[in-house]
Amino acid sequence: MANIKNIKPISYIKANAAQVLDHVCESHVPYVVTQNGEARGVILDVDTYQKMQDGLKLFKLFAQSESEISRGKVIRQKDLFDSLERELNAK
Repeated sequence: MANIKNIKPISYIKANAAQVLDHVCESHVPYVVTQNGEARGVILDVDTYQKMQDGLKLFKLFAQSESEISRGKVIRQKDLFDSLERELNAK
């Protein structure tokens, strides 16, 4: 959170919700919302949120792949393509 400049208390967010959302959507810069001096939430635009979710899914896929490789669950590329070709030709 060191690089986030838009840190606002919840009272500010309540009083300026429309302007905050406009700013977030235009700038793609999140707001950290505080309550009683503690960070409690983040306001993001939908595009940034979706990109974050997609990135997390990709990292999860990488981790799963690395786990399978370490357990020896691998097949040769040629075998994979041959199998896919057989399946496509069977239809």
